[in-house]
Amino acid sequence: MSKEKLTGKVFDIKLFKRLLSYIKNYRFAFSIALSSVVLIAIFAAIRPILIIKIVDDFISTKNSKQVLNFSIIMFVVLLFQVIFQFLFIFYANFLGQHIIKDIRIQLFKHIAYFKMNYFNNTAVGKIVTRTVSDIETIASIFGQGLFMIMSDLLKMFIIIIVMLSKNWQLALITFSALPILIYATKIFKDVMKSAFKEVRAEVSNLNSFVQERLTGMKIVQLFNREKIEYEHFKLINSKHKNAWVKTVWYNSIFFPISEIVPSIVLGVIVWYGGNDMLSTNNTSSGEIIGFIMMTQMLFRPLRQIADKFNTLQMGMVAADRVFNIIDNKEYTEISKINNSKISIQGNIEFNNVFFSYIKNEDVLKGISFKVSKGQTIAVVGSTGAGKSTIINLLNRFYTINSGEITIDNKSITSYNLNNLRNQIAVVLQDVFLFSDTIYNNITLNNTNISLEEVIQAAKQIGVHEFIMTLPNDYHYNVKERGVMLSSGQRQLIAFLRAYVSNPSILILDEATSSVDSQSELLIQKATNIITKNRTSIVIAHRLATIKNADNIIVMDKGKIIEQGSHKELLIKKGYYHNLYEMQFNVTKQN
Repeated sequence: MSKEKLTGKVFDIKLFKRLLSYIKNYRFAFSIALSSVVLIAIFAAIRPILIIKIVDDFISTKNSKQVLNFSIIMFVVLLFQVIFQFLFIFYANFLGQHIIKDIRIQLFKHIAYFKMNYFNNTAVGKIVTRTVSDIETIASIFGQGLFMIMSDLLKMFIIIIVMLSKNWQLALITFSALPILIYATKIFKDVMKSAFKEVRAEVSNLNSFVQERLTGMKIVQLFNREKIEYEHFKLINSKHKNAWVKTVWYNSIFFPISEIVPSIVLGVIVWYGGNDMLSTNNTSSGEIIGFIMMTQMLFRPLRQIADKFNTLQMGMVAADRVFNIIDNKEYTEISKINNSKISIQGNIEFNNVFFSYIKNEDVLKGISFKVSKGQTIAVVGSTGAGKSTIINLLNRFYTINSGEITIDNKSITSYNLNNLRNQIAVVLQDVFLFSDTIYNNITLNNTNISLEEVIQAAKQIGVHEFIMTLPNDYHYNVKERGVMLSSGQRQLIAFLRAYVSNPSILILDEATSSVDSQSELLIQKATNIITKNRTSIVIAHRLATIKNADNIIVMDKGKIIEQGSHKELLIKKGYYHNLYEMQFNVTKQN
């Protein structure tokens, strides 16, 4: 994974504009939320004006009727404020949830088409963090950050105007504290941005560690690693805690300052206003009460803006991480030249193909071979010879360094990626099953494949009887990674999955290397059926399973060193002959 770029800006306008572009599909919700923000600020500013009016004009003159009338007006104002507060909270969060839904869909679709290099270099836990918790954090930008900040700023602006219009001397006393709080808020924003980046990084590391250890818990226990992993977890968890404690430390400094300064201002307002009222009568009691109320309304949003800006910053940091994935250049194009569905015949050719997973470390070194329609070829060789790499390249999981791979005399890069992979089925040694029913694991939720078709295919390759012995047969839930089935049973499900997809090209990668003898017989039967009249590439360690292949390719250290039929290669008495003799003698001894 490429190193994530951090802009270093307190507020990234470009990133923010990109987030706002997702609003276009939800203009109504945005309009309601924005209108509510404005009205909440206006109604909030009306309340102190009404209080000043009631105290100075009606209480002092003992006009109980007007006190009642204006009290009713103030109640109506409060009622409207509550209504618009409800509308704001609902539509702001409605908007946030719909936007992150769209971003999450875009992100997952993007990830689904990444080349395998990305997954090789990126911890699964980090991808999960970006897809789940980071995107949830983005929602807070709209529900708790953006609109709340706008509301507070507008409220402060209106309050400042009201203060100046009512008593400019008391207003100046109030405003004298603003530079201190604004400066403190600016410093707070800067340090919290850095702190939240550290928090997100540690959350990602923690998620990655937990996800990997839970997945590999069997290995942890088999090798008695519980104590070691426990100590490792304590270290990672401690770093996670320290990152959060840093944010707590900054908050513990800022918020006491933001509380004591307004309290001092309130004391000065009461002292100055009281003296002025007693000496010159230029200040009224209503104004003192109103200014006490407005001072709180002015400073409280300022303190909250800092807190809400933290929320906004966390959302922006999360958005930056998510968009870094969406913008990643390792994305595989779904289609480049041909978007139409083409039926593949199955003629495959590798022409002088060079490839490396790591730069300047070639795994394939000038590989060339052909497979004609309907042929079955086998690829054998020692571990690391490059056998499985051939499969990865044929499915366009990686891009070759040089040379060309064609299917039906057309470069594989010219095919629509979906169409290409729809016509290639792969059965791997390590079968992955989802936590779902056998039926859904076979069809992979393809609604075009009915249960009747699956049952018919299962009967043809000899898998039906095994499935019917399970509780709920085809609707049996195999749990995560198919843990409820044996390795041989998982392989049989994988064969059935490949068979029902009716591929033009079939690839079997070490499909019988880790199963028992009984399962191997079933798999061998299934292999003979599903490879019949279909272009097939079989990678195998057990040479007995590939005797009938039309052509056998022998690889060593990224090169093809021998080719021919089983009989031809035995006559040559080369690498294949030695490998076969070694396996035959071992089998005979056993």
